Amino acid sequence: MKILSIAILLCLLSQDSIMAQKQNNLPLIPLPEKLIIGNGNFEINESTVLFSHDENALKDLNFLQSYIVDRYNITLKATIGSSQKRSVFVKRNSSMKPDEYTLNVDSMNIKIEGGTGAGVFYGIQTLIQLLPAGRTTKLSVAAVEISDQPRFSWRGMHLDVCRHFFTVKEVKKYLDYLAMYKMNVFHWHLTDDQGWRIEIKKYPKLTEIGGYRNGTLIGHYSETPERYDTIRYGGFYTQDEIKDVIEYAGTRHIQIVPEIEMPGHALAALAAYPMLACTPGPFEVGKSWGVFKDVFCPSELTFNFLQDVLTEVCELFPGKYIHIGGDECPKDRWKESSFCQELMKKEGLKDEHELQSYFVQRMGKFLQTKNKKLIGWDEILEGGIAEDATIMSWRGYAGGVTAAKQKHDVVMTPTAYCYFDYYQSASPNEPLAIGGYLPLNMVYRFEPVADVLTADESKYILGTQGNIWTEYIDTWKKLEYMAMPRMAALAEVAWTKKELKDYDGFARRLSSHTKLLSFLNVNYSKAFYDISTRVTPNGSRGINVELLCNYPNGQIHYTTNMSEPNATSPVYTSKFNFDQSMMLKAALFEGRQMKGNVFSQKYLVNYATGKEVTLKDQPDPEYSKGGAFTLVNGIVGNLPWNGNDWLGFQKTGMDATIDLEIVREITQVNVDVLNDSVSWIYPPASIEVLVSEDNIEFVSVGKLNSNEIKKSGRLTSLKFAKRSARYVKVVATTKGKIEAGAPGAGNDAWIMVDEIQVN
Repeated sequence: MKILSIAILLCLLSQDSIMAQKQNNLPLIPLPEKLIIGNGNFEINESTVLFSHDENALKDLNFLQSYIVDRYNITLKATIGSSQKRSVFVKRNSSMKPDEYTLNVDSMNIKIEGGTGAGVFYGIQTLIQLLPAGRTTKLSVAAVEISDQPRFSWRGMHLDVCRHFFTVKEVKKYLDYLAMYKMNVFHWHLTDDQGWRIEIKKYPKLTEIGGYRNGTLIGHYSETPERYDTIRYGGFYTQDEIKDVIEYAGTRHIQIVPEIEMPGHALAALAAYPMLACTPGPFEVGKSWGVFKDVFCPSELTFNFLQDVLTEVCELFPGKYIHIGGDECPKDRWKESSFCQELMKKEGLKDEHELQSYFVQRMGKFLQTKNKKLIGWDEILEGGIAEDATIMSWRGYAGGVTAAKQKHDVVMTPTAYCYFDYYQSASPNEPLAIGGYLPLNMVYRFEPVADVLTADESKYILGTQGNIWTEYIDTWKKLEYMAMPRMAALAEVAWTKKELKDYDGFARRLSSHTKLLSFLNVNYSKAFYDISTRVTPNGSRGINVELLCNYPNGQIHYTTNMSEPNATSPVYTSKFNFDQSMMLKAALFEGRQMKGNVFSQKYLVNYATGKEVTLKDQPDPEYSKGGAFTLVNGIVGNLPWNGNDWLGFQKTGMDATIDLEIVREITQVNVDVLNDSVSWIYPPASIEVLVSEDNIEFVSVGKLNSNEIKKSGRLTSLKFAKRSARYVKVVATTKGKIEAGAPGAGNDAWIMVDEIQVN
């Protein structure tokens, strides 16, 4: 009897495993809440009829009808009536939650129910993902039972059209991608230093002058000397074009949140109307990237101007949110302005941060008169948050946590997880990006609700959003490349319940889903196929290196002799042990076809490699991959900076002690540090090396100041007379606050530390 029970249990477990595999093979993103795979399928052909109960519900089918005509050249009749055999039937069900839907497919019918038009639309999007990813006259849909609803109400994507402009047609295509993944907010960044992109009828110079710049930076912002082209660049959207986009978004149940930047990032507006600044000008539309000192002056003239602008914006956009920016506003001009200083005295404001709060609060009160809600970046917390303001937390979790504890709504969009202008692969073939490193798996593992929030405080987290800043994204194809498939990963973060998320399952579904992206001619990144590694200590004998890949249908081939891997190279079967320096190259193959990029990494083995490291202060959670072991894992971080192999410290600096396990004679310590001021990363103010035999009494063997560190470049080397040591301590201090005029001015500088080598 016991043997029989075990057999039944194993059978059931096997069935569950098969079912889970089937679910993960369906190309559905985001993953539905409840999914049961049935038997058979339903075939859509020209005899299939689309039904609904009433006119409103019938409108919900227009998208599906148009999609099938456009993609498969099959024309389906849509009519009012009840479900019949061989039909697709949609229904709005008021007993369901607004965004909730069900999708039932069997061999006779397809039925979709939703709480509102949005719910029905999401069911249709799921159905579309089940359709064949290729031209055919027979559309076979797998039998399924799905009941589904989103985790978060705010599921957004941002697009900066100021640094580089995108046409109405391209913006609409971007909205199509949001719709495909059931995202419901489009954050449209319409004004900045480099261009004013929205027609304001009362102030035509905003687009006539502010909509165009006389050249653009060539190469990366960090390069010296800076180089510029002389090409007049720009564009803007007329109000009629904006209305067209709003209508298009509305049919896809997407709310558009326009962003009109203030008080900073205003150079384009000041070029058009210089009297709005604290200094006389003249001003020029920004040709470079970064932060500019010239900002809106908090005068009545400025407030009247901005109220006029926002009046037209409010009349255009039907959504309840207006984004006013509020980020990266240097206070230099306000400090120098006698008008601003007198205003601060008059209003009882203790500093310029409170002056910014005064500015934001005035705009917030004005928006209330228009029945709109103010939303801004987390800097609007400084000096006091405006009443009823919503915070978009981009500088990590802290701003969002603070706002939620103060009972303000929050959208979580921290750079480490949500900035899709960052590099997504360590491959040298990656196109130029602003910096940072955000691979697909890191996006997927983002959790918008911080652990420190209580259940009540967590209710203020509306959701999450991906941001695409376009300093280095100048074409539609590159925009697609940077957005996809990271948008898919974030969509699942925003929609799917936390307990249902599983990256391996997502990766398997994505491998099928990419067929749909190819069918839609999306220029998605293939970094999904790239090889990654897991490095672990191997006792006193260096490191273990394990090769990883998320693509389920391939085979990894590798070399260790400097040659490029091919389909005849050795097949990877088990992890490597490196007890000496080694160059490893590997690539994923499906048959004889290489997928993705070649992985190439040199592992440097020295006395410190693989040894135990103790940190006095932990790195920032967003830049702590691998923990302290990152400092001795044999990997020197790749450039351009991708964040994968660096520990980030912002306020504390780094104090690391390495246990060499035995007393050794040493003469040199190398520390790999990063200098990337655009990303607020600076070399340490100082680096000191101390040694000890007992981990109690340490003796300094050398100290370098900031100038010496800058001269040495990335790899800071400190040489000294031969010393006996078991413990090596490396102390790196930060430079503190970033000076005025530099990127991130007023914020604490970061130090990024990578490999520590002891010889």
